[in-house]
Amino acid sequence: MTATVTLPEHAPAGFAPAQADAALFALGRALQAVHYQHVTVTPATHARVLRRAPGAGPASLADVFGWSRPFREVDLPSGIVALMRAAGVLRADGERWRSLVRASTLGGALYFHSAYPTSAENAVFFGPDTYRFVRALRAELGVELGRDPGTNALEHAVDIGCGAGAAAITIALHAPEADVLALDINDAALRMSSINAALAGAANVRPLHSDLLTAADGQFDLIVANPPYLLDPGERAYRHGGGELGAGLSLDIVRASLTRLAPGGRLLMYTGVAMVAGADPFLARIAPLLDAASVCWDYDEIDPDVFGEELDETQYNCAGGLVERIAAVWLRVSNGAGSRKGHARGLTRSV
Repeated sequence: MTATVTLPEHAPAGFAPAQADAALFALGRALQAVHYQHVTVTPATHARVLRRAPGAGPASLADVFGWSRPFREVDLPSGIVALMRAAGVLRADGERWRSLVRASTLGGALYFHSAYPTSAENAVFFGPDTYRFVRALRAELGVELGRDPGTNALEHAVDIGCGAGAAAITIALHAPEADVLALDINDAALRMSSINAALAGAANVRPLHSDLLTAADGQFDLIVANPPYLLDPGERAYRHGGGELGAGLSLDIVRASLTRLAPGGRLLMYTGVAMVAGADPFLARIAPLLDAASVCWDYDEIDPDVFGEELDETQYNCAGGLVERIAAVWLRVSNGAGSRKGHARGLTRSV
């Protein structure tokens, strides 16, 4: 039987979720109340941690909602288990149970996303890339510099491929008067973004089903994206970038965004690039597009080596030559008044 769940009095105005979503929201509030903390690592690191775990003793909240370990019902407060059952995120595992969601913390906010392992096609990603992306975004928005959020000029912003909603929520909290769209083709991601935005008190986030910007109207003061960039044999949407060496979706986002930036608007994109023979094939593709547009742009390699375990996969040893490494890069585009200045910084400059 499904439990009846009443939203806490501090639920955001206008947040009227279905019963299961209300239960998941209440679960998030319960975790926040006990100052729950967890940093989500890469799948490879997660697997290593699980392999060396003894697997004995009662499970903690971090075991259940961070490490996706099985647990006994007596391990958790009864109220937590009841909310999990009402939210539909409790799965039997022999004589134990597992959570179908994880909860990660970033910048004081709590984010629900998919449990480990993220093997489903509609899995909602959250991990080290999310932390790097939000850190870079906060620096751009001036949050880390202590600027007054009220001084920004953001009115219309959009997060393409929002996932769990971390970027959209970061923007919304920085600019509470702005309309912030959280776009994704994954309905599970839109559900998580809605609940996570409510947990963060970001009432100005609007999740919307959209393939890139096709369902979003108008121009934007800020477009942000952290697209998938790996070559995934299963072509899972949250992970597979497609195109040449995984750069297909990142390239599509650049193309789509150039025509949708308002005057003075910015595109900020964090993505990964498979480097071949010391060169950056993604930069080689976007530089002519950006130089041909009336924009200022800057490109920086911010981490030279991420997801190194992927290089063992066949797809990185054939197409386009041997891939030496996968680097995290940051692209900044500004729709200035007729300027066409471009600049590539960091370790990789070859175009």
